[in-house]
Amino acid sequence: MIRVGFGFDAHRFSDDSKLIIGGVEIPSELGLKGHSDADVLSHAICDAILGAQGEGDIGTHFPDSDPKYKGVSSLMFIKEAIAMLRKKKLNVQNIDCVIVCEKPRIAPYIEDIKNKLGAIDGLSSAGLSIKATTTDKMGFTGRGEGIASYAVVLVSSAS
Repeated sequence: MIRVGFGFDAHRFSDDSKLIIGGVEIPSELGLKGHSDADVLSHAICDAILGAQGEGDIGTHFPDSDPKYKGVSSLMFIKEAIAMLRKKKLNVQNIDCVIVCEKPRIAPYIEDIKNKLGAIDGLSSAGLSIKATTTDKMGFTGRGEGIASYAVVLVSSAS
């Protein structure tokens, strides 16, 4: 069995938080606003993994109304989504992601992000494709109001 999941997330900038993308802290004057660490990439990946197994979205499993998720690393959400996947005897084959923002520049941190995410049990940096782009100053990301991320995941039956 082969299944595909799609994830999207967006967060607005905040001047009272750190910028965490894919579990990596990126030097920036602004962070992202959110209940957890607001890791826009990890949230999109989590949604894609949950979607591939027909399990809804990140808000269903890790609601921002639950105080136990306040400030936590979003890598935990990915780990939990993969644990759910394994119970269904499914494995992640690859993940393709796009991070959308005007600034800061993400490209210098992509290898660090791949290594951080690839260290999660059930993922591999070899199966991760992470890209960064801008919107040429169009929309909320173009105006510098926040960051968005998209992720697509392919999962298949465990062998």
